[in-house]
Amino acid sequence: MSPGTDLLKSDGGARAAAATVADAARALVLLWSRSPEAVSPRLSPSQLRALQAVAALPGVNLTRLAVELGAALPTASRLCDRLAAAGLLERIPAPASRREVGLVVTGAGLRLLDEVAERRCEDLLDVLETMSVESRAELVRGLRAFDAAVSAVRPSGRA
Repeated sequence: MSPGTDLLKSDGGARAAAATVADAARALVLLWSRSPEAVSPRLSPSQLRALQAVAALPGVNLTRLAVELGAALPTASRLCDRLAAAGLLERIPAPASRREVGLVVTGAGLRLLDEVAERRCEDLLDVLETMSVESRAELVRGLRAFDAAVSAVRPSGRA
């Protein structure tokens, strides 16, 4: 039994677990957010989120992208302008309407997203390799349970 396990089983266990998870999440977010800094061109977190959203929704229009990002339409438009200028995003005519444009990630944009994903995996691997096999197995079991709990609380999968 690891230190702190008794505390997590006590009446305040869920609160103690939440504090522990929050601390670990901060460390993970820091590690996760550093990875894109190692690729070129460097993107702001907002630009990376926009590029990832367009990659997940090829042909998405600007209005829907703004909603996905929780951003104002002019802000989303400026993000797309910068991504297009960098050759990472392309505006294409929408098949349903000549007045509307769709957004797609270019080959260079896809390569950049792959590079960011690979860098993140490498950064995680560097940390995970310092852990014992047992600790890694516990972490994976815990994360799977956490993911299932998030899905149960928020069925759409969106936090």
